Amino acid sequence: MARSAPRHDRDAGGPADLLAAKAALRQEVWTAMRAAKVARFPGAAGRIPNFTGAEAAAERLRTLPAWQAADTVKANPDSAQWPVRQRALEDGKTVYMAVPRLAEPEPFFALDPARLAESPRKAASISGAARSARRVTLAELSPVDLVVMGCVAAGEDGARLGKGGGFADLEFALATAAGLIGPHTVCVTTVHELQVCPADTIPLTGHDVLVDFIVTPERVIDCRREAPGPTVGICWDDLTEEKIAAIPLLAAHRPAGR
Repeated sequence: MARSAPRHDRDAGGPADLLAAKAALRQEVWTAMRAAKVARFPGAAGRIPNFTGAEAAAERLRTLPAWQAADTVKANPDSAQWPVRQRALEDGKTVYMAVPRLAEPEPFFALDPARLAESPRKAASISGAARSARRVTLAELSPVDLVVMGCVAAGEDGARLGKGGGFADLEFALATAAGLIGPHTVCVTTVHELQVCPADTIPLTGHDVLVDFIVTPERVIDCRREAPGPTVGICWDDLTEEKIAAIPLLAAHRPAGR
């Protein structure tokens, strides 16, 4: 019997029914990927799943004008987007990658393609970034042209479902507040086809970030809206004391009285 996946939303705020619906959808996607044998080591459950075809999706992303125009890319640290980070460095782009769970006072790795201690592939891994990257604060980052986000599921309407911890949304909100991400910054994700859901499948809250493009090994789904989406801010009422205390950057930006 398969062991149940860990719940990363244990310290998440928000309506219980919405959290339960998201958790059920995650489990559905993880189960489908496991059954189809398209989840790579160490497995899909409880993670942003690494998937068969991740390299092909990264190559397809590489063809987008938004990618080609970007000088600076902010990317998640998960294995599924490792090929994307590698190609960004190969293409001469600066890559900012969050330290897992934002758990350090300097919560970002800054990878300069001109100053790598090893190959782009090795440097783009979490362990490689620890050797090749500078550790920097939010204030040391430059404005970002392209944001790459990992997903458990992505809706054709641009809705994104992470693994439940909310860290990607918090990174985005903090970077937006710092002026590093604006309404015209392009957001993308790379996923397997089994992770793509029809529009209106993924429930959304006020802090959820929408993606502009979903890229799979087979196709590109344009989710852009006619007007830029709303500015995503930090929903302090949805954050638990446990979450705030665990993230030094978040605690430092906490408004008085919160």
